[in-house]
Amino acid sequence: MNLSASGPPETVLDPEPPAALDALAQAMGARDDERRGAVAAVVAQWPRFLAGWATLGDLGRDDVERYAYYRVGYHRGLDRLRGSGWRGSGYVRWSHESNRGFLRAVEGLRTSAAAIGEADEEERCRHFLAQLDPQQFSGSS
Repeated sequence: MNLSASGPPETVLDPEPPAALDALAQAMGARDDERRGAVAAVVAQWPRFLAGWATLGDLGRDDVERYAYYRVGYHRGLDRLRGSGWRGSGYVRWSHESNRGFLRAVEGLRTSAAAIGEADEEERCRHFLAQLDPQQFSGSS
């Protein structure tokens, strides 16, 4: 965590395990009809792998399944942020590759909440993203 006199603190998550990243890349190379299952197997092996949860959300078969995967990624991400010193406020910027799995999960949760008519959750996620990285997410729609 970076404390700065010029603004809120910034949290950068530790990098994802290289073996998990490699396994995800391999899983994404699977045939279309096997890809979601291959990614699920990666996440089962590394359940704290935020990019894996976000990717499962991307591959969800319907709005509810996508919502569920993104929500798990969001909660796993909050756990990892707290473990990295985040105390509920401050920046978590997209410019840091290691933050992207979490931010993808929050953005996916926002869009899937909208798809199932959960407007209050969509708005909470929109506001949260704008707080975490105003440059990247101030115009989320």
